[in-house]
Amino acid sequence: MADHQRAHRLCRVMRDFDAIIIGTGQAGPPLAGRLAAEGMTVAIIERKHVGGTCVNTGCMPTKALVASAYAAHLARRASDYGLELDGTLRVDMPKVKARSHQVTLNARKNNIEWLQGMERCSLIEGHARFESRNTVRVGEELLRAPRIFVNVGGRAAVPDFPGIDRVPYLTNSSIVLLDRVPAHLVIIGGSYIGLEFAQIYRRFGAEVTVVEKGDRVIGREDPDVSEAIRKILEEEGIRFRTGAECIRLDPHPDGMAVGVDCTEGAPTVIGSDVLLATGRRPNTDDLGVDKAGLEVDERGYIKVQDDLSTTVEGIWALGDCNGKGAFTHTAYNDFEIVAANLLDGEDRRVSDRIPGYALYIDPSLGRVGMTETQAVKAGKKVLVGKRPMSRVGRAIEKGETQGFMKIVADADTRSILGAAILGTGGDEAIHGVLDMMNAGATFDTLRWAVPIHPTVSELWPTVVQEMSPI
Repeated sequence: MADHQRAHRLCRVMRDFDAIIIGTGQAGPPLAGRLAAEGMTVAIIERKHVGGTCVNTGCMPTKALVASAYAAHLARRASDYGLELDGTLRVDMPKVKARSHQVTLNARKNNIEWLQGMERCSLIEGHARFESRNTVRVGEELLRAPRIFVNVGGRAAVPDFPGIDRVPYLTNSSIVLLDRVPAHLVIIGGSYIGLEFAQIYRRFGAEVTVVEKGDRVIGREDPDVSEAIRKILEEEGIRFRTGAECIRLDPHPDGMAVGVDCTEGAPTVIGSDVLLATGRRPNTDDLGVDKAGLEVDERGYIKVQDDLSTTVEGIWALGDCNGKGAFTHTAYNDFEIVAANLLDGEDRRVSDRIPGYALYIDPSLGRVGMTETQAVKAGKKVLVGKRPMSRVGRAIEKGETQGFMKIVADADTRSILGAAILGTGGDEAIHGVLDMMNAGATFDTLRWAVPIHPTVSELWPTVVQEMSPI
């Protein structure tokens, strides 16, 4: 096609909007709703599945699998509760997968209907690439807007291990679609995603080995938390190979061989399947960030300021692609920050956000704020309170007494620095501390609280009273 014909063709398909949103993860659709409600015309673009990581390959399908695995675990423990089940428990993995996938399909459908039902909002399917700071190409179509919001998310990182191109492997995206139980699942990566899938598939009946390059699992947590989690999972039969300094993969008649070179144990683990759980990377490598003039760091995350604006006027980056958070709730909070600043005249900042998250093994780990290690490293005069779940009535009544509660505070300012609950209901009970921290309350406020009995949260006043210097 001649240049003038091509130019004429592009001119005919140029569409102007007040705002363009690239990606339909947790920040994109609610932002589209706010902008459209303000009278703006909005284009929201999705290259694959509406809903982003959470809906399609993250929170929703994985937590549905966690629920099935928990049900299997409880069924095996029925006699502990005075119940007798006849026969052997059988995991129907196609049904388990179908249930999990239906959760995803329902959520995806709801998101699509929500976006398509918005006035002044156009849902566009295709791969978006920047052509300039205010223009985006989707196939043969050009879209232009003075405001562009990048919400492209991330995906599993695939390390350049020797032999990685010689064996099939799973990631978090593909394992949620598995309709069989692996004979022996080898998981490379002993952090949050890896440990969740380790317990899920162990409870479904697979042998599971976790290979971790570091000297302990979930290295960002305090050592006592890390050690307790490893012990919990080992009691379920999950094996760990830490200190794996030279990970490599090779085909094997029984599946594949994973070289670990640990100081103890065989130098190779033979598995039927391998799951890569070695971190995430942003989906910015094929976005055309250079044409927009956007700056990215060495890992590909778009550089943003405290209000989530980028180095280019009129462009913001939200969600996983900005490196400021790796969770659904932080992505949604990115939307809240941008919308409040842009539409409500507020001055909200990412740095005001108190970090909180959960690890969805059973029992779960709920975490907020600083760890003890981080507080000490920051030079704080630290108080620590800790209580085993074996001394928590609610845990005793449920027959789930693994783990502990822990709170970290500043002795000088009396502020709460952080907390952890590794125990039944930890992902929910941690919100009592998170709410206190968001309100700027001291630990005295928590000490004087009158919580409901019997709950896990009722122990916080006691744990605070038992705090001592470290």
